[in-house]
Amino acid sequence: MTELTLIPSSGATLPAAPFHARHLIGGAWRDSADGKVSERHSPAHGVLVSVAARGGQAEVEAGVAAAREAFDAGDWPRCSGKDRATILLKVADLIERNLDRIALLETLESGKPITQAQGEIAGAADLWRYAAALARTMHGDSHNSLGPDMLGLVLKEPIGVAGIICPWNFPFLIVSQKLPFALAAGCTAVVKPSELTPSTTVILGELLQEAGLPAGVVNIVLGYGDPVGATLSTHPCVDMVSFTGSTAVGKRIVAAASGTLKKVSLELGGKNPQVIFPDADLDQAADAITFGVYFNAGECCNSGSRIIVHQDVAQALVDKIVALSRKVPFGDPLDPRTQVGAIISPEHMAKIHGYVKDAQASGAGVALGGAALAPEGLSGLFYQPTIVTGVTSSMPIATEEVFGPVLSVLTFREADEAIALANGASYGLSAGVWSRDISTCLDFARRVHAGTVWTNTWMDGFAELPFGGVKQSGQGRELGRYGLEEFLEAKTVQMRIGATRRPWVAA
Repeated sequence: MTELTLIPSSGATLPAAPFHARHLIGGAWRDSADGKVSERHSPAHGVLVSVAARGGQAEVEAGVAAAREAFDAGDWPRCSGKDRATILLKVADLIERNLDRIALLETLESGKPITQAQGEIAGAADLWRYAAALARTMHGDSHNSLGPDMLGLVLKEPIGVAGIICPWNFPFLIVSQKLPFALAAGCTAVVKPSELTPSTTVILGELLQEAGLPAGVVNIVLGYGDPVGATLSTHPCVDMVSFTGSTAVGKRIVAAASGTLKKVSLELGGKNPQVIFPDADLDQAADAITFGVYFNAGECCNSGSRIIVHQDVAQALVDKIVALSRKVPFGDPLDPRTQVGAIISPEHMAKIHGYVKDAQASGAGVALGGAALAPEGLSGLFYQPTIVTGVTSSMPIATEEVFGPVLSVLTFREADEAIALANGASYGLSAGVWSRDISTCLDFARRVHAGTVWTNTWMDGFAELPFGGVKQSGQGRELGRYGLEEFLEAKTVQMRIGATRRPWVAA
């Protein structure tokens, strides 16, 4: 432990009272009809952070009804792109104005470092501005080549009521990867945040109201996956579900949604490989790998949780990663120096450690870490930076999502072997390649099964570029113009003009 960089308790003043989160339904803030609540304690500090209304069937029905009414009879789906963009831009401004308040609650509920939370909130504001631009540039197509008496139009129309179900690891950023795009398209929505991190979504609801969004366009129902998420997935008045979370839950949502054949968009898990060829810049690769595995304590679908490195440079690269890992500050999320904070829950902590112990039992080695952390003055949930070597493709840690600060190291000799290892998991979210040879990078990018491929970098992101996975990492895309298209339907309009239609039945 003395060989690691630990940040003790900062002694920061914690909130004197918990945040009280309520449902937003039809423009009104409500407690649950049965009075039930759920409590969230900080995974880093142990204090009570929030008390949230715990929704049931009554709240889901009310939220869906409000969204349905706002879509079928309200102005939002029919107003101009300019009017929708104006609201979205106001929301972006309000997010920036409330950045510190939002980031503090996000840090306390999730355990992530305060500086990371601040960066994510700023990034979310940018997504709202980008979606506003899409609202004004959305268009369909026209076909003027169908003959002298015909004109064809393809209209892009909002799909309807969207059920948006968000996870705990990036609660404000991920809702901002979905909701502004749904609103730009003209949809209405029912949003369900994770029961572990509800508060920042509730603050977003306050900002939507302040920006002038009409009542009922966005509704927020708090609570657990069952019944809130389950009901959104089966409700006949919900036209689509956009979900980010585990692959196991995503499969259950697809099965539940099949009864109404509603559209489902899924951003699920990943076991994302980085392949390092012997000509790579090992210093650059080591730094990016260290960032990729410890960012958000590894609780990230894009985590670079496994590297596939050429045997000739494997030991040199691992030595560099170990040295860098010792320097990464783990500890109090409220200290601006901290880069890695707490693990979300005791159950998840046990799952992470279980993967490491299983790998060791199967013959893998641990070059660093492999145990809990106890930064001075903190009683929360922390796990050491962990590097597992000698991993083989048959081990669960090589193919399953650990979702923690744990790096698996596999080796290869030939390029075809590296591709086979990279594609050997059931996931296909993202992948990376490190080589000074552009032909090597392009060959890998074409052959790897992944929705995003990074070359000589890791986890850069832009609002303009689509994000999503293949195989069991999901279906559909977020961000970019593709993120808007997820919330649109195409309608064909065929117009006869000029000439009279030829009779089918003779006079």
